[in-house]
Amino acid sequence: MLAAVILTKNEAAHITDCIASLRWCDRVVLSDSYSDDGTVEIAQNAGAEVIQRPFDNFASQRNAALGQVEADWIFFVDADERATPELAAEVRQVIAQENKAGWWVPRHNYIVGKLVRYGGYYPDYQLRLLQRERARYDPARPVHEVVILDGEAGHLQNPLIHYNYDSWAQVHAKQRRYARLEAQRLFEQDIRPRPHNFILQPLREFRRRVVTLQGYKDGLHGLRLHALLAYYYGFVPYVRLRELWRDRG
Repeated sequence: MLAAVILTKNEAAHITDCIASLRWCDRVVLSDSYSDDGTVEIAQNAGAEVIQRPFDNFASQRNAALGQVEADWIFFVDADERATPELAAEVRQVIAQENKAGWWVPRHNYIVGKLVRYGGYYPDYQLRLLQRERARYDPARPVHEVVILDGEAGHLQNPLIHYNYDSWAQVHAKQRRYARLEAQRLFEQDIRPRPHNFILQPLREFRRRVVTLQGYKDGLHGLRLHALLAYYYGFVPYVRLRELWRDRG
């Protein structure tokens, strides 16, 4: 039994096409955080099952789905991702072999209408295909989740198609949310911001993406993206972390 699980919160614009790309799975289940834009009704009309729980963090959402959805294999897919027929065939083939506890899936990332190939955006492997009884998510990593796997993982060849952001406004909004979660994680680990963090962290992240990961090959579009990510990954979390310590007194 293979179940595709989609985490959702107000994904009415994406959910129909996402579900349509997963009809080859035995079950398609939404783990929904009480959407109020019609996502649930649209999904049910498209043949998906729906479970709901309040959102606390991504690791908890995925662990809850692993506990609730009865299946041998769970394939986590985001609402803005699409599975191709080639990926479907490969997934069916590898789960029949039963020699791995999980599989890393590559992604093609389309950001504001353009395929981004560098700066860490390809192959962008995600550990999404999991034997349910042999996987859980590290609760200490609420964002950019980490799977704790009881066994080995393999790597698939065919990518998910990820329509990551439709606009630059979406880039800013999602990265602000990620930065808040990252700051909370650092705060809970009793980490305090240091003056050098505000300068060196964003510079290191920009260099990593543009030079080490060859993000310059994505042209001006890529440079704009990688500069924003350096700001949100390397600077904003420490600003928020400083606020958390200040509020604590």
